Amino acid sequence: MVAIPGPSVVPDRVMKAMHQASPDIYSDEFHTLSASVHSDLKRVVQSENIYLAAYIANGHGAWEAALTNLFSPGDLILVISTGIFAAGWARFADALGIQAEVMEFGFRNDIDTERLAERLEEDKDGQIKAVLTVHVDTASSVRNDIQSLSSILKDSGHPALLLVDCIASLACDPYRMDAWGVDVTIAASQKGLMLPTGMAFVFFSHRAMQAGMGAKLRTPYWDWNRRVNPDEFYQTYCGTAPAQHLFGLREALDMILNEEGLENVLQRHAILAKAVWAAVDQWGREGPLECNIVNREKRSHAVTALRAGAPYGAQLRQWLSTHTGVTLGVGLGAGTPDDPEASGAFRIGHMGHLNAHMMMGTLASMEAGFEAIGCPRGQGAIEAAAAEIKRLEHFRTS
Repeated sequence: MVAIPGPSVVPDRVMKAMHQASPDIYSDEFHTLSASVHSDLKRVVQSENIYLAAYIANGHGAWEAALTNLFSPGDLILVISTGIFAAGWARFADALGIQAEVMEFGFRNDIDTERLAERLEEDKDGQIKAVLTVHVDTASSVRNDIQSLSSILKDSGHPALLLVDCIASLACDPYRMDAWGVDVTIAASQKGLMLPTGMAFVFFSHRAMQAGMGAKLRTPYWDWNRRVNPDEFYQTYCGTAPAQHLFGLREALDMILNEEGLENVLQRHAILAKAVWAAVDQWGREGPLECNIVNREKRSHAVTALRAGAPYGAQLRQWLSTHTGVTLGVGLGAGTPDDPEASGAFRIGHMGHLNAHMMMGTLASMEAGFEAIGCPRGQGAIEAAAAEIKRLEHFRTS
């Protein structure tokens, strides 16, 4: 069982859908497939009035696509960091010659919107072209309140665009691009969309398209204008289309939208996440284990970052991998430069193709692992998780 926060488990039926011969990418049938995938991806971000550019890339490619389509060398952007991934996006911007000002909120906090409002108020001349952040930071597992962030921008009257990285959260945590006033959303295939790594997506508004008209960093491959022309659908991917990924994505979207239903998918993720938290609460009563993000309302439903203290985190991961076949995610960014293992950080990915017995199996394996390595802990963790899992009976699951 791979319980890392991406790439997530790929369903067998998605793998089977991908396992077919290469199609005629110029055919009407393939055009129809491609168009249906694009239309349904917009349903997942809950938006109708946007454009979508799809790329053969991972999430870092989506970072670069968004940057090169919108900005010119010397432009100023404000990057809000609540973990490590927004800061990574800022480094991409710096490398392209964009001035990336990072507003840092640490590894255990979400965005302080008052600080953001103060910074926007200082920018009387509107030099800040955009505000960039991550909806869910996979390292810290914090979930930022994008709606509140957008309201700050709107209330301030500042013209900056809002760009949001949804790589970890899409189809796991609630996200409403139109209702929340987001200008650009980026995502990738390997997490909540249940595909192998290899496709990246940039959803963008008409306002973003207009703002990027004069971008001096745009290159032929990343140019999103070349990817939204319905009359040249075969060029949508700027070269040979990733046909097998599209076959798999069609199957995954059917599972999410047309069978289980997006709201049920989101409810399933919420319940499975709360099962993890319930177990951690019990373990932590008489031991060092704790969630990295203290406030439940600010935690992601896709991934939970944990702190067990040295040496328990590393020992647990090793024991589970060796004796149970369960792979937990490594801790990212939670330690110090002098002692990266001090926090004993590790992560549980609970995203995408995940059901109750997979989650309970992971938690029970962790219970065995804690016992084996001699980690002090409270009792009743599995029972507490089971009480949360019982809530799954109230709606349809996959």
